[in-house]
Amino acid sequence: MQPRPVERQVIDITASELSQYAGDLLRGGHRIALVAAHHDDASAAGDRTLRVVYLFLSSGPPDTRTELHVRLDPDRPELPTLAHLSFPAGRFEREMRDLYGVVPLGHPLPRRLVRHFHWPKGWYPMRPDAGPPPPFAEQEGPYPFLAVEGDGVYEIPVGPVHAGLIEPGHFRFSVVGETILKLKARLWFVHKGIEKLFHGRTPEHGLPLAERISGDTAVGHALAYCLAVEEATGTHVPADAQRARALLLELERLHNHVADLGALCNDVGHSILNAHTQRIREQLLRLNDEITGHRLLRGGVLPGGAVLRTVPDPVRMRDVRDDIRQIADLALGHPTVRDRFTGTARLPREAARDLGCLGYVARASGLAADARIAHPFTPYDHPPTVPCHTSGDVLARFLVRAEEIDASIALTIHLADGLRPGAVCTWPPLPAPRAAGSGVGIVEGWRGTITTRVELAADQTLTRVKPVDPSFFNWPALPVALRDTIVPDFPLTNKSFNLSYAGNDL
Repeated sequence: MQPRPVERQVIDITASELSQYAGDLLRGGHRIALVAAHHDDASAAGDRTLRVVYLFLSSGPPDTRTELHVRLDPDRPELPTLAHLSFPAGRFEREMRDLYGVVPLGHPLPRRLVRHFHWPKGWYPMRPDAGPPPPFAEQEGPYPFLAVEGDGVYEIPVGPVHAGLIEPGHFRFSVVGETILKLKARLWFVHKGIEKLFHGRTPEHGLPLAERISGDTAVGHALAYCLAVEEATGTHVPADAQRARALLLELERLHNHVADLGALCNDVGHSILNAHTQRIREQLLRLNDEITGHRLLRGGVLPGGAVLRTVPDPVRMRDVRDDIRQIADLALGHPTVRDRFTGTARLPREAARDLGCLGYVARASGLAADARIAHPFTPYDHPPTVPCHTSGDVLARFLVRAEEIDASIALTIHLADGLRPGAVCTWPPLPAPRAAGSGVGIVEGWRGTITTRVELAADQTLTRVKPVDPSFFNWPALPVALRDTIVPDFPLTNKSFNLSYAGNDL
């Protein structure tokens, strides 16, 4: 399978034209992938220095990336909301309001999303004049949780600090008996300012930051970042490097999916299967270390190329495949495991589509989207198999992972054939006239599609990097799936989604 022709369009529009253009793209089958505000150099943009970029993607063919650029008055940054057209667009707008002060006029949920109520009023950390953080005050008031009332209804608050190693998040359950009527998840307790930390770095020095956006997705985020930088600089990536990158992407998918299968078994009391998956995951982590020098595969993807210390042995990979098949069969053959998985926390196809879900969450609900098919960055001699189920429950999310492990191992063996250890790279680019540029990278990470957009100044330093982890799209689906689910199934459901706090809380 050859990469599809890529068609990139940049359209400058006014704020009054935004709804029409966005509506036409959405109705035409595009999806919104990111929204990013930019503070441009005044010398380049006259008196209007604030710009908002909307990126829409379509798998085509051709593989289409359409950008709508809207310039705003920095003294009165307002634009019409797109929340009535797209739920994800509405969340991007709330994020942008909290970080830049851009007001989405007519938004149905105008309250804060990123900035908690103890963050200072009027301080927008992504603005160039934000300065150091001012003192954080006491909470202004109680968070406006929607109160669910009625006979026998009570609330269960969980977090934000949890007993395990997971990052902080607060969950407020409204419950009658054991049945969940409503769940509200509050995130952004670990907002790190990642996007601003990119500013002023060279592309090489931005790479370590990209690798650490979400620690379990080092390859996915590094690759999306490098693809965007390479498009912005016109850098050619050799075929062997593209193949090595695809290999690393599958290895990352493997060790994460294997861990999730075990954790799901553990959450229904089958701890022995979890112990065996951890044994296999350890084998894969040691393999990662042999291949890149890092157990989480950091250092394998470079701007312009990739580096491998060794390549996976096909016999070793087939042994892992057979081991995992046996564990999956044992799990699904156990009546208690299958009973707890089946029908639990269903996410209907329509809800997954409207929320913009990605990755295994979407595929378990019947949406077969995969960036390796829709937006391939390298030729695949054998197109990746994309498992898809329709029940949208925990069982479907387990099955999608198990089947993706099989498909990834087959793809890993195929990609490793003919690869040789060493570095294959064309960075830095050949000398060329220095100019500002922008680029987009799209990668099917193990959780789903990662999209990163970068802009470079004429001196080739980063002026804007906007990464979007699939968890940003999938977090709102968790409360939907948990409706009418019993409280004891929350840990199981949460693990079946396994969303990233760090990837969401940039």
